[in-house]
Amino acid sequence: MKLLVDSSAFAKRYVQEDGSEEIEIFLQRASELALCIILVPEIISGLNRRLRERILSTNDYRRLKSQLLEDVHDATVIQITPSVISHSVKLLENNVLRAMDSFHVACALEWQSDLFVTSDKRQLMAAKNAGLLTEFIGQSGKGEILTPPPHTT
Repeated sequence: MKLLVDSSAFAKRYVQEDGSEEIEIFLQRASELALCIILVPEIISGLNRRLRERILSTNDYRRLKSQLLEDVHDATVIQITPSVISHSVKLLENNVLRAMDSFHVACALEWQSDLFVTSDKRQLMAAKNAGLLTEFIGQSGKGEILTPPPHTT
């Protein structure tokens, strides 16, 4: 399965919260993993916020940053290309979505992912509206399938 995860879902590998166990299951099942190029800076930003708020120690931050960089090393990193920007513009015109969030969905469309996993409800709806198979992980502590899996014959 070609899996593309957004920052909100992938960050659950580094910060224990609802959905942390589910993201690990999806990652284990994936045959290919892709990430939007903005994923690493977004997660680093969140970790730095926790460092500034003294939720993370400097040692914990360094360890998590190192783990993140190791985890994404073998992933396909989808660049922001003219085609991705075109997808992004269409997503923004047809959905309530932040510009940076549109890039995750646009990258999933460009890469033709089999599954898009997010913890962001607006991204979820935009991905679903664009025809992507989607999975939401987060608040309930359980994965919530909003698009039925494809039929197998």
